[in-house]
Amino acid sequence: MLTAVTGINWGDEGKGRMVDMLAEEQDIVVRYQGGNNAGHTVVNDLGKFILNLLPSGILRPKIVNVMGTGMAIDLAHLAGELGRLLEAGVDVSPENLKISDKAIICMPYNVAHDCLEESRLADAKFGSTRRGIAPIYGDKYLKKALRMGDLLSTQYMENRLEGILEWKNLTINGVYHSAPYTLDEMMEWLEKYGNPILPYICDTGAYLRKAAAADKRIMFEAQLGALRDIDFGTYPFTSSSSTIAAYAPVGAGVPGLKLDRVIGVMKAYSTCVGEGPFTAEMFGEEAEALRAAGREYGAATGRPRRVGGFDIVASRYGVLMQGADELALTKLDVLSYLDKIPVCVAYEINGERIHDFPVGDTLQKTKPVIEYVPGWQSDINRCRNLGELPKEAREYIATLEEAMNCPITYISVGAKREEIILKPKH
Repeated sequence: MLTAVTGINWGDEGKGRMVDMLAEEQDIVVRYQGGNNAGHTVVNDLGKFILNLLPSGILRPKIVNVMGTGMAIDLAHLAGELGRLLEAGVDVSPENLKISDKAIICMPYNVAHDCLEESRLADAKFGSTRRGIAPIYGDKYLKKALRMGDLLSTQYMENRLEGILEWKNLTINGVYHSAPYTLDEMMEWLEKYGNPILPYICDTGAYLRKAAAADKRIMFEAQLGALRDIDFGTYPFTSSSSTIAAYAPVGAGVPGLKLDRVIGVMKAYSTCVGEGPFTAEMFGEEAEALRAAGREYGAATGRPRRVGGFDIVASRYGVLMQGADELALTKLDVLSYLDKIPVCVAYEINGERIHDFPVGDTLQKTKPVIEYVPGWQSDINRCRNLGELPKEAREYIATLEEAMNCPITYISVGAKREEIILKPKH
C-alpha cells in the first residue's frame, strides 16, 4: 500500500499531525519535495515538535524515514533539527533515517540570494520565507546545484563548487553588490554540517523499490498544499517545487511506483502565509479572533497567518489537483467559539458568480461570496465519534463533504494524537 498525504489549500493544513497519527500503520514515511520553508507541527507524549525537513514519521519508533530526491536540504538547518530531536530523547540513526544521494543542497549563498531579492522587490515581494528555496530550485534546473551524494566525494564536490561559485558570485556580488562567497568558506560549511550526516546518505530509490516489492507500507508526505504548487498553484505566489500527490513517487525517487491512496488534508477554515491572492480572507477583529483561537502563526517563520472562512472554491480545486480519495478535516475544534461560521461558497467577478477556481489576473479580481452556517459553541475536544459531536458540527462537516464531492474520513478535534474522530466512508 502506497499512500500520499497532501495539502488541499495553501499549506499549514495540519499534515504533520495527520502523518504522525497515520504513521503508526506504516513501515516507511517519505518527504518528497520542498525544504525548510514550511513546518509540520506534531504534539505527542514527548512534547511539541516543529519539523521543517525531517519526515513526521521520525517521531514514531520503528518507522523508517526517507528524505527524498525532490527535497532541497539546508545542512545547517538539518543539523539543528536533528540536535533538538536527540536532546528530546528521539532516536535518530541511519537505521531509521535515510537521505537521498540525489537531493539537492541548499547553500548559504542561496539563502543570501533569496533575502537580497526579496529586499530589492520591497513592496512587490513574493512573501518568500527567505530560506533560499527559489534560488536553489533555480540552480537545480540550471544544473548548478550540489547534491547530497557529492558530500561522499570531497574532491569532486570541490571541483564542482569552484565553478558554481564563480557563476553565483556574478549575481551575489555583481548584481546585488554583496560580498562574494569564497571556496574555502563554503567547503568549511559543507564539511562542518555534511560530515556528521554522511552515514545517512544512500540510494533511497533502490531502498524504496525493494521495500515496495516486499509489500511494505509506504507513506509519502507533502510539504505545503495544492495552491502552492509550482504549476497548479497561485503562480507566481507559490513554492518552487511540486506539492501534488502525482509527484510523490517522482520526488521520492521511485517514479515507476504508483499510489494506491491519496489523503487530502484541509482545515475547517482557511489560512495562508505569504503574499498572493486569498479571496476568503478576513480582516479586523473577526480575523484576529480566529487567528488567536487557532494559534495561527507560521511554524517555519512565526509570521501571523492570514485567515478566513472555509473556501469551497479553492478547496474543491485542491481536491481535484491532488486526486484525493478521502479527506482529513483538521482544527474543527477551533470554530467552537463562533455562533455562526462563515463559508466562502463562490467567487464574484464584476457581479457574476463563479464556482471554478481561476488563475492569474482573474483570481486577483475575485471577491468572496460569504454565507453563514450555525455554530455549536461547545467544547468538542473529548468527542471520539461522529454521534458525540453537536448537531451543528455534524451538519457543517456534511456541508463541506458534499461541496468537495469526496468523503471526509478523519476529523481532528484537537492537536493530540488521540483527539481524532474516524468516520467511515459512505
